[in-house]
Amino acid sequence: MANGLIIAAPSSGSGKTLITMGLLGALKNRGVSVASAKTGPDYIDASFHGLATGKTAKNLDPWAMSSSQLRARAAEAATECDLLLIEGVMGLFDGAVSGDGSTADLAATLNLPVILVVDVGSMAQSIAALVHGFSTLRADIDVAGVILNRVASERHEQMLKSALKPLDITYLGALGRDDELSIPSRHLGLTLPHDFHAAQAVAIASIDRIEKQIDLDALQSLARPIAASDAMHPLVPLGQKIAIAKDEAFAFIYPHIVNDWRANGAELTFFSPLADGGPANDADAVFLPGGYPELHGEKLANASNFSTMMGNAAGRGCLIYGECGGYMVLGQALTSKAGDTFKMLGLLPHSSAIDRPRRQLGYRQLTHNSPLPWPKNLRGHEFHYSSQSGDAAKHLFDATDAQGENLKTMGCVSQNIMGSYAHIIDQAAE
Repeated sequence: MANGLIIAAPSSGSGKTLITMGLLGALKNRGVSVASAKTGPDYIDASFHGLATGKTAKNLDPWAMSSSQLRARAAEAATECDLLLIEGVMGLFDGAVSGDGSTADLAATLNLPVILVVDVGSMAQSIAALVHGFSTLRADIDVAGVILNRVASERHEQMLKSALKPLDITYLGALGRDDELSIPSRHLGLTLPHDFHAAQAVAIASIDRIEKQIDLDALQSLARPIAASDAMHPLVPLGQKIAIAKDEAFAFIYPHIVNDWRANGAELTFFSPLADGGPANDADAVFLPGGYPELHGEKLANASNFSTMMGNAAGRGCLIYGECGGYMVLGQALTSKAGDTFKMLGLLPHSSAIDRPRRQLGYRQLTHNSPLPWPKNLRGHEFHYSSQSGDAAKHLFDATDAQGENLKTMGCVSQNIMGSYAHIIDQAAE
């Protein structure tokens, strides 16, 4: 079983993703077998890890997954590697509106040390108070090391190191301000690697800086063993032969769910709606994941073979399930932010439009009474700028937020076809 470390920060935007990617690549170049995971409900940051490792990063969600499930999934992610690096989410102690589900909660559950990445671009001696506060706030959290990011000069680094010296925390090194080390953002977070032409160059630059400026021996010495666990409770497959849409418009699917389905004996096939592909003729379930269909409205509207094959699957009784972007495509029409309206599959009665001034986001506790083969109570999240109009007929989910406050019902069910804006992460703990 591997050792593990958690890469966290005081806040979002501190450079966790770039530094995690660089650490993974630098360690791999040393001959260390590395794997990675991302804390919380994030498809995009995890996809950058793969640029360095060539492996798919897992998601570990301390709000949506029970403690036993977290330990089991961490142990699974650590199988056949030397070191598992887990990137945190937001700030170390930031979680759901209910106050739980933070990176700190994950560190405590897994009993793993934290490496704190601090953006010091506008900071000097005050670094000591910040790191001291983060390392002492909770007795069950071990902030074992610190990496400084966006240091202005060697003199600046010496000031910061001197301030940190009285603290019993390992100084691992510093990265300077560097315009090469940046990833652009768009409306749902960082731009995905396949849509960011310089992604590989940024990964190479990050690895190069880490190799030169971070003490990798000291970093590895801080890692702690990940405990073995066999208490996995996976989500059962949607069917025995599941066809999954997968391309730039349908990119948001959690690896642990795909792995669960395979482990349960399901046969998975993949197709690209943007290439006018459709589900396999023998599929008994079709999954349309979330993604960015609003960026590809015209192409999806003109994908006649995709539309025909989805209609055939619906007609032969396949269970068809769509999440967020996939749910939008199952509807009648999709209106882009620019106001252009495109015809969608028409398998559900609603239409969608990218017209919200603010993101609709948050964790969701969900209850369903539908053909979904999953337990009645589920946990997931919602994250989109679109709104729904039209008759939703029978809804798919009753929903509350992380605090248990009632929300509007979500989604739609029409016989064997269903979907909602919710991304399912796991079944609710018993």
